[in-house]
Amino acid sequence: MDDRLAGALGLLPGYAAQHVVLSMTALAFGVAISLPLAIVASRRPRLRWAALAVASLVQTIPGLALLALFYPLLLAVSALTTRLFGFGVPALGFLPSLLALTIYSMLPILRNGVTALIGVDPAYVEAADGVGMTPRQRLFRVELPLAAPVIMAGIRTAAVWTIGIATLSTAVGQTSLGNYIFTGLQTENWILVLFGCVSAALLALVLDQLLALAASGLARRAPKRIVVAAMGLIIVISASLIPLHAARAQTYIIGAKNFAEQYILADVIADRLTRAGMPTSQKSDLGSTFAFRALASNSIDVYVDYSGTLWANQMHRTDMPGRDAMLTQLYDWLKSEHGVDMLGPLGFENAYVFAMRADRARQLGIESLADLAIPSRELKIGGDFEIFSRPEWRAVQQAYGLAFATQRQYQPDFLYRAVQQGDVDVISAFSSDGRIAEYDLKILADPKSALPPYDAVLLLAPSHAEALRPALAPLVHSISLENMQRANLMVDRPNDKKTPAEAAAWLATIIDAPRQPN
Repeated sequence: MDDRLAGALGLLPGYAAQHVVLSMTALAFGVAISLPLAIVASRRPRLRWAALAVASLVQTIPGLALLALFYPLLLAVSALTTRLFGFGVPALGFLPSLLALTIYSMLPILRNGVTALIGVDPAYVEAADGVGMTPRQRLFRVELPLAAPVIMAGIRTAAVWTIGIATLSTAVGQTSLGNYIFTGLQTENWILVLFGCVSAALLALVLDQLLALAASGLARRAPKRIVVAAMGLIIVISASLIPLHAARAQTYIIGAKNFAEQYILADVIADRLTRAGMPTSQKSDLGSTFAFRALASNSIDVYVDYSGTLWANQMHRTDMPGRDAMLTQLYDWLKSEHGVDMLGPLGFENAYVFAMRADRARQLGIESLADLAIPSRELKIGGDFEIFSRPEWRAVQQAYGLAFATQRQYQPDFLYRAVQQGDVDVISAFSSDGRIAEYDLKILADPKSALPPYDAVLLLAPSHAEALRPALAPLVHSISLENMQRANLMVDRPNDKKTPAEAAAWLATIIDAPRQPN
């Protein structure tokens, strides 16, 4: 418990710094766009309706979906700028997060601004006109000061929203306090989840109180309160910049997808690079497509992927030429099409498999996927967030004629609980997961070879492949399936749970141990 809390605290400066910078930048842009728009909209009813309708519509889009939608948009923009000007636009990380959060922050500022300006007592407006004020003077000397408390209330709401939604930016490669939450959910480390939630809540509370102080200063015409609030904001932002400045030397960025094995392997890679004197940072909880695109665009420098995933998702291949031929063709395609260097396989396969509780499989007489064809119509299947949209699932369905009565999706760690507790009958699992044996699950055979091999392979970005290769080459063919299963189980076991870093440290000792001659 103490070690986990200490580890969480050690990550706090970096996570909080990036969270604050992202949130404050988005809020600043939101104010800069929404306030002038509110002023104009308060004088033009048609524009007012359109602006508020669009801002309200945006709020109906889930935050994670809005973040993800900017990815293909920025990819298209990047392709255009590369063609016209010779440089690309980052499609992952800070930029899509900033754009999404800016849009999300606009509605409360815009709505409160319009409401406040429309609600200014007409007597004050007439008085201002009567003393000969110009429209500009009336706006800045009368209308905005009277509307300021309501406008500040909208900014406070936007600030809290922005800080909360910023935790979702982890999913598109932007480090934030959401890293605690995503990692904690995947590894069932509830201390991390709670730590991330509490940290984000405290940050929102501090910012809200500073803005409340500024709002009361405006309402009471108390400049001292405004100055204290401004100083507080400056201190919070300045303190956040210190860890970012210290992190500038962290050159090599290690990517990881959103499950325990990837966290462990990212820590193994970090250990190898650190020992070689190469500072590192990590971007975790990336989806498969996000991770590959980030590597190809040099947004991250190295990560582990799986041959079958690359074959189906990136190359869009459905044929099965065999393991060796697949690896050879993958290497050539990655190099020629994206400049990505496939350093080699790590030595184990993390294949998609389908599994059932052993007693349930015996009860139904199911040994393979072929045996599921008829019973599947009355059974429930669970999968992770990717499997049912992947070409591998379509290939399995077509090969075996599967049509399940119910199809559910879970966080990967909850899949095993779901099948163990009978919430579903079949799950999509992973062959390197130690919980298959721990929960006495039966892997269903794939007699038609509908699923491709899934060798774990080490991928290097075009920009730093040469620098990284010497330090990471010893990892090739160094991790057996049994050792990867044991490392995964250390993190996933309900009792005596280890952190990914602890599992990676154990795995590193195995990798460094002298190898027995064949």
